[in-house]
Amino acid sequence: MQLQQQGLSQRAACRAVALSRSVLAYQRREQGDEAIIAVLQELAERFPDRGFSKYYKLIRRRGHDWNHKRVHRVYCALGLNRRRLGKKRLPPRDPAPLAVPNEVNRSWSMDFMSDALWCGRRFRTFNVADDFNREVLVIEIDLNLPAARVVRVLERIAAWRGYPARIRMDNGPEFIAGALADWAQQHGVELGFIQPGRSMQNAFIERLNRSYREACWTCTCSRPWMRPRNGRRPGWRITTKSYRTTHSAI
Repeated sequence: MQLQQQGLSQRAACRAVALSRSVLAYQRREQGDEAIIAVLQELAERFPDRGFSKYYKLIRRRGHDWNHKRVHRVYCALGLNRRRLGKKRLPPRDPAPLAVPNEVNRSWSMDFMSDALWCGRRFRTFNVADDFNREVLVIEIDLNLPAARVVRVLERIAAWRGYPARIRMDNGPEFIAGALADWAQQHGVELGFIQPGRSMQNAFIERLNRSYREACWTCTCSRPWMRPRNGRRPGWRITTKSYRTTHSAI
C-alpha cells in the first residue's frame, strides 16, 4: 500500500534499495521435526554412550537426507548434548612412612591380584595381611570382587580378629568407592592410600603377592613346563609314567 501511495512499483523499490524480490517475498515454511525427534530418541535409547556424530552417521545410513545443522539443532533441543564426564582426579596422597607396627591390628595392608585360568577366564584375589607379623588374614578368590564384597570380607575378618586402626592400600576403584569409606568412618578405621604408581609404598602386601604367586599360581595354574620356549614346542614331553617316576618320593 505504501509503495502505491508513493507511485512506485515493487520492482523499482527493490532496485532502489538493492534488495532481491525473492527475499522480499520470502515466507518461512514451518518444518515439522517430529520425524527427527523420533529417530534421535530411538538412537539415544539404543546407544546411550554415543554422541551426535555417531547418531548422524546412523541417520544417513537409514536414507534420511536431513541437514546436519538441522539434526544438531534438534539434538541440542532434546538435551542429548550432555557434557562428557572427565577423568576423576584423585586428591593428593601423602602416606605415612612404611614401618612395622608394634602390635597386631595396628595396621593392615590389602591389595588385589588377577590372572587367568587355563580356559582363558579371568579371576581375581583379594589379599589382606597384618603388617605386624605378616599374617595372612584372608585370600578371597572370585571372578568379580566389587567394593561391597570387600566390605563384607573385612567385616568377616573383624568378627574374629577385631577392627584395625589403619589400612594401607592403593587407589583401585574398589578402594576409593564410597562403600568402603562409609565402612571405615563407621568403625573408626583410617584409610591410608599410597601415591599412584608407587607400589613400593605398600611393600608388605606386595611381598605377599609375590610369594603367593610363585608358590601357588606358578606351580598349579600356569603350567610353566607345558609352555613352548621361544615360540617352539619343546623337544621333550612329560608322560604320566615319567612324572610318577620322577616325583615318586614326593
